[in-house]
Amino acid sequence: MKKIKQFTKIFLVLLFLTSCRISTNNENPIINSEGKINKNNSLDKEKMEIKFSCGEDRISEYLDDGWIIVKEYSQEKICTWKSVPATKNCDMEKDKGCKLTKPDKIGEEKTYLLEK
Repeated sequence: MKKIKQFTKIFLVLLFLTSCRISTNNENPIINSEGKINKNNSLDKEKMEIKFSCGEDRISEYLDDGWIIVKEYSQEKICTWKSVPATKNCDMEKDKGCKLTKPDKIGEEKTYLLEK
């Protein structure tokens, strides 16, 4: 019983120590050689990541709202799947175990990193 109490005390102390974090303030103003203070404007910018798949591309809506594309990348993605019988004698309606699912259409997923 004594060991259980010691274990709970150690556990609580460790819990409190690991839950405390140091807060850092990255909003330090930059002072240039003329003595003028420039604030870091990059903190004021809004950032967003959006994805469009399989021929859907509504990026023009965001560009019209004033968003700027910072980075764009794409990758292949399976748009639709189809079921095919595993063998010639397979009845997919009666025997679900003989049904195979294969990719039907392969498209492209575009990811945009936007900034405003």
